[in-house]
Amino acid sequence: MEQVDKKRLKEQYVVEEMIKLYCRKNHRAGYMEAVRSGEKMCPECLHIAEYSKMRSEKCPFMEQKTFCANCKVHCYKPDMREKIRTVMRFSGPRMLWHHPCLAIWHFICTVKSGTETSKNVQKWDNKNKGKGKIL
Repeated sequence: MEQVDKKRLKEQYVVEEMIKLYCRKNHRAGYMEAVRSGEKMCPECLHIAEYSKMRSEKCPFMEQKTFCANCKVHCYKPDMREKIRTVMRFSGPRMLWHHPCLAIWHFICTVKSGTETSKNVQKWDNKNKGKGKIL
């Protein structure tokens, strides 16, 4: 498995865990019903998780970027972007208690990356001006 694929899977895992945490705390009834029926989360959160995974798989910056929040190109639809932002705002601070290793990993990656990501995206942006949307 290539390094980029490992990175993609790790990102997808972290996002899914954040969505599960959000679902468990905010959609308690829907979450419990979903778990009883063998699902990981309620239908609304499952839709967000699937959409997020699909966007991650089509990301042309996976090799250079750290996280979607640091990316200059926002490939999420506006409504989905707002939903994932709500999930991240809620789950981000709570990850330290529920998934401390993932939270520390995320912090280290963020600090380590510095401004490298924004420089790489800027280069790509300048190179592809006028060619329309990327995805």
